[in-house]
Amino acid sequence: MYTNIEKWLNKDGVILLRKIGIKEDQIVLDFGCGSGNYTIPAARIVGKKGKVYALDKDANKIEQLTTRIKSTDLQNIEIIKTSGELIFEFDNIRFDAVLFYDIFWYFSLSSPELSKLLKEIYQILDSGALVSVYPEHIEREKLLEKIEDSGFTLERRFSEQVLHDGSRKGGQIINFRR
Repeated sequence: MYTNIEKWLNKDGVILLRKIGIKEDQIVLDFGCGSGNYTIPAARIVGKKGKVYALDKDANKIEQLTTRIKSTDLQNIEIIKTSGELIFEFDNIRFDAVLFYDIFWYFSLSSPELSKLLKEIYQILDSGALVSVYPEHIEREKLLEKIEDSGFTLERRFSEQVLHDGSRKGGQIINFRR
């Protein structure tokens, strides 16, 4: 029998990410991936021809993700340990989707770093790419305005069960397009 987390990683997270628009063969960036609560379900969806780049600056979370990946048969996840710098060099990789799940609370809404992040992300996305946001612990409407001011178009809002801090809870996921 699966634990709550295993059920999420193998089934429920996959269902959620398919619903929000992650598809087979895509190249996905999980920005602030933590221990992989969304990285692993995304990797299951994109399959062998797709790839998930899991980026985080927390060494402990990266270690947890590495351990989780070893217990799967997934070969399509590349872990990127960052220093927190907001410049991305992906050697001509264009992303089909980026997940920003519970990361924006690290930024002040008026900080130049947030504007820089959104500008950098815009540059590495394909035209029409999905930007999916789970905005927790931040003024949601002001964040959405900031994202739209950065050139992204609001597409859809979802009220769904998400995994947050190891527990399921109701949350809102908001999708944008480049």
